[in-house]
Amino acid sequence: MNNWFKNNGTHLAIIAIFVVISFAYFFKPLLDGHVLAQSDVIQAKAMQKEIMEYKDKDGKGPLWTNQMFGGMPAYQIWVQYAYNGATYGIALITKAFPTPIGTVLLLLVGAYFLFITLKINPWLAAAGAIAFAFTTYNFVLIATGHSNKALAIGFFAPIIAGLILTLRGKYWLGASLTALFLALEIRANHVQMTYYLLLSILIFMGIEIYQAYKNKTLPALGKAISFLGAAVVIAVMVNASLLWTTSEYAKETNRGKSNLTSTSTEKESGMTKEYAYGWSQGVGESFTFLIPDLYGGATSIDQLVKPESHLYKAVSENLTGGDPQATIQAIGYLGQDQRLNMQQYWGEKPGTSGGYYFGSIICFLFVFGLFIVRSRLKWWILATTVLFILLSFGKNFPYVSDLFYNYFPLYNKFRAVESILAVVGLMVPLLAFLAIKEAQEGNIDQKILIKKLTWSAGITGGFALIVALAPTLFFSFKTNNHAEILTNLTQMLKNDASLAHKVADALIQDRISIARADAIRSFLFIAIAFGIVWAFITKKLNMQLAFGLLAFAVLIDMWQVDRRYLNNTSFKSKSDMNADLQPRDVDTFIEADKDPNFRVYDQSIPTFTSANASRFHKTVGGYHAAKLKRFDELIQNQFSKSVNQDVLDMLNTKYFITQDPQNGSFKMSRNPTALGNAWIVQGVQFVKNADEEMKAISSFDPKQEAIVDEQYKKLIDTTRLGADPTAFIKMEKYHPDHIEYSYSAPRDVIAVFSEIYYDKGWNMYIDGKEKPYFRADYVLRAAQLEAGNHKVEFKFEPKSYYTGEKISLAGSILLIAFLGFGIYADNKKKKVA
Repeated sequence: MNNWFKNNGTHLAIIAIFVVISFAYFFKPLLDGHVLAQSDVIQAKAMQKEIMEYKDKDGKGPLWTNQMFGGMPAYQIWVQYAYNGATYGIALITKAFPTPIGTVLLLLVGAYFLFITLKINPWLAAAGAIAFAFTTYNFVLIATGHSNKALAIGFFAPIIAGLILTLRGKYWLGASLTALFLALEIRANHVQMTYYLLLSILIFMGIEIYQAYKNKTLPALGKAISFLGAAVVIAVMVNASLLWTTSEYAKETNRGKSNLTSTSTEKESGMTKEYAYGWSQGVGESFTFLIPDLYGGATSIDQLVKPESHLYKAVSENLTGGDPQATIQAIGYLGQDQRLNMQQYWGEKPGTSGGYYFGSIICFLFVFGLFIVRSRLKWWILATTVLFILLSFGKNFPYVSDLFYNYFPLYNKFRAVESILAVVGLMVPLLAFLAIKEAQEGNIDQKILIKKLTWSAGITGGFALIVALAPTLFFSFKTNNHAEILTNLTQMLKNDASLAHKVADALIQDRISIARADAIRSFLFIAIAFGIVWAFITKKLNMQLAFGLLAFAVLIDMWQVDRRYLNNTSFKSKSDMNADLQPRDVDTFIEADKDPNFRVYDQSIPTFTSANASRFHKTVGGYHAAKLKRFDELIQNQFSKSVNQDVLDMLNTKYFITQDPQNGSFKMSRNPTALGNAWIVQGVQFVKNADEEMKAISSFDPKQEAIVDEQYKKLIDTTRLGADPTAFIKMEKYHPDHIEYSYSAPRDVIAVFSEIYYDKGWNMYIDGKEKPYFRADYVLRAAQLEAGNHKVEFKFEPKSYYTGEKISLAGSILLIAFLGFGIYADNKKKKVA
């Protein structure tokens, strides 16, 4: 044991330093007992409201929730997956330390493991881990609450490390670690990030296969691939329930095939190109890798409301008479008015919480690596970096993006293509520190190293210096719609074009000032890094001191920029957080209604795009990136242009919330025509397809008739139907996964249930016997009920989950055995050696 600590003392010391760094970054708010006010986490809690209520009551969360969009599976909201061993691995990371320290430590330790696997000096590996972990995108994700995405990124590095170990001949250990980290990656449940990682690994394996063919080592590569294949199978087995339910559900969501043909202008399957490319990286914005706020940073006015800003002075002198409070309010109005949107950020995206900054030091060393690294890893890193940057451009460089969108499997299922740069955030520091490793090994003449180092500093530092001295040489600092903004501003200022130009020019000058300051900053950090590396190469500094100084410089560089996006103001006291979540009077009144399953239409908020709609009530709206396709089509056709009252009635919309535009007060009104949980209709109108079904519900009486696709005709025996005023149906018990009704009818009847149709798990039982049901009114469930007094039950029993959980249990046991044998085999090999 003493030998083990002696042999691993450096690693343990570095991990201890990582812990100190992580706690130091968040020390003040955590000391004060504050919590991170993550906007996406707050929204997620609103989505999870019903799930968590029943989890607290039953000890197990339901697999279905009616909290939003009339009802949807809980798969992509919150599900336990209790038999998935990776569930407990994720819990260990997220719960062992205060949020978000566990995520930051995962990013640090995971990257450190990869750099060590590449046989990089531990202190240099620590610098590389800091560079990757503190990439601004990771901290922006943490600040906004994209927790699953940040976790998924955290497993990138250790998966690649396991892959490399396997290819080096450590088959059992490498493959078992690959299986472990891949299982955790999948369980992090961010398919888009996992997809991008696997795309980069596909490039990696292509290069490896080419090299093996060239060097005639295909048998050894084949053996490694067979072990990695086993690792993938085990990781997939561990996550069988997650992957199966996700795959099944995805086909029915807005990422799946369109049901309508008359309004479909894009691909039949996947997201529309406009939606997928909504957040495309601007081509020029890629220079933020080197100069952080070159494009203004986040979409905000933080720098503009400072008295020294040009806009502040222009507004103060010309519009507000020098009143500081009025000036700040006026700038706030200019920034918030959608016609003007005069903010610091001036890039291509609709908005951003922060740019992609990889570090000026890291970009400098990356260029150095392009010059001197001889390993074939360079070609993988370069190919991945170039391709992924091109793909991140989306609509701004469609030549490459459209090829992938149209032809590459699953690529069109994802939005926000800029997020592919998360992989580039690992590639850039990888090559940067492989360059230092190459210089350390002494296989390249010192003069050549100094020459290439000088070139690298000249390219990166020179560009930063040009931006500092002549920023408008390459950049306009104007948004694409600057002319339109100027016109709107002129109109707002009573057609005073001169004043409008003065205000707009002041904003541009502020953007230039922000860019210039960061360009100077980047130049200085490049100069510092150049000096450290030059001193190391020329032996003016010893290795340990040089690497320590380099790591410290990287930390200071990244830390300072990260603090712009994630700092003490990102945290709130628990009391303040709770105060923000308090119900309004109208919410309290509606919550007093004891009916367990009705819906609310809140018109005081953007109800179909805001999770706040789900915070206190079951709602016809809500927010989710993967809502059911049919409900999405219902929103687009029945609510986007005008609100269809008949559709609200069939969705059992019992209450409306409105806001008085004059005094801001909220008002609640009851909908007298809401149809309740279930009702019996007089007749059925058959239609040929989804287009006719959508058209039919645009004008119909849902209480009297059901609109049914003729594909369900075989489930309805019209000869046995008969309307009778004495027939009735009512809900007796409610649980999100299990709803019970009782009914009485002298003859067979058609009942419509105000529950969303989803046949991948919902089963209907009459007096305990399973019976068929069908879809009606485009999104609801309906059934022909036989005459008499009977009990109807709907139970959500998805085989994809329950059978998948059994496979997950088997996979988890296999993973533990695989990992144990991998460690045993590696230790045995070391003892023999």
